[in-house]
Amino acid sequence: MSFVERVLYGERQRLGRENRAHLPGALAQLSDGKTYYEQAGPPAGQPVVLLHGFSMPSFIWDPTFAALAAAGFRVTRFDLYGRGWSDRPEARYDKALFVRQLAELLDALKIPQASLVSLSMGGVIAAEFAFRFPKRVHKLSFIDPAGFDLGLPPAVKAVFWPGVGELLLGAFGRMGRKTLFESMLADFYQPTPEAIASFSQRYFEQMKYRGFKRALLSSLRSGMLDEDLLLYERVGAGNKPVQLIWGELDETVPFRHAQTFVKLVPQAEFHPIAEARHIPHFNRPEVVNPLLVEFLGRPA
Repeated sequence: MSFVERVLYGERQRLGRENRAHLPGALAQLSDGKTYYEQAGPPAGQPVVLLHGFSMPSFIWDPTFAALAAAGFRVTRFDLYGRGWSDRPEARYDKALFVRQLAELLDALKIPQASLVSLSMGGVIAAEFAFRFPKRVHKLSFIDPAGFDLGLPPAVKAVFWPGVGELLLGAFGRMGRKTLFESMLADFYQPTPEAIASFSQRYFEQMKYRGFKRALLSSLRSGMLDEDLLLYERVGAGNKPVQLIWGELDETVPFRHAQTFVKLVPQAEFHPIAEARHIPHFNRPEVVNPLLVEFLGRPA
């Protein structure tokens, strides 16, 4: 894939030590590669782990990370393989890979049990992890979770086809970068020019390094965004406290699927968020942060 990544995708750099030297977090060497993570809050605080979504790395948690740490939780956020500052291993980017990454990171950080707060595709990982390792999960908070029918048009589904996806994602260099970023901007509710400028710089940074688009394609082809209601049936059959937060204007994972989630997970505490799309925790932190703090801090 190196030729595709360098020539077609425009990813000309290898992600190495020199690229990460300025970062505030740390690296954990896991079996599939290095994972970049950050921690905040008192070391003795209740552990909370934040799981980001499909293409936006862990900086999408900025408001949540700060608020939970200030509330006394020991918060960990990290970049999934293929995203942000984590390695881009030559692997199948499926649930097994990401669940293994999470389990090994918890082991490396000596966290026996944590509450999981997940966004979009992170919800798929959190639900699968809770099924595989129920004793390691305290509570589950889902924000606009994937795992439901996205209603993708045929033109978008063409990305799944071998060869075609590589051409479409890499096509036309800067146009491909722009298309990915514009699709991400659709998750915001009325973004300011300042927010767009800040996010574009941080989002495009991860796209310099070989393996980013390969990881996105593999995630799509491995079913990470497919409908998988069994995931949430299992959550509903469990005994974990569950919270559901969903932006009422979400079109990425349409808001109507919240009702299906509630039926599958009847113990879920549901909070629709007005004037928010796919990332309500980022656009409406003044509403979402108190909900998270109260839910996570409440005795189970």
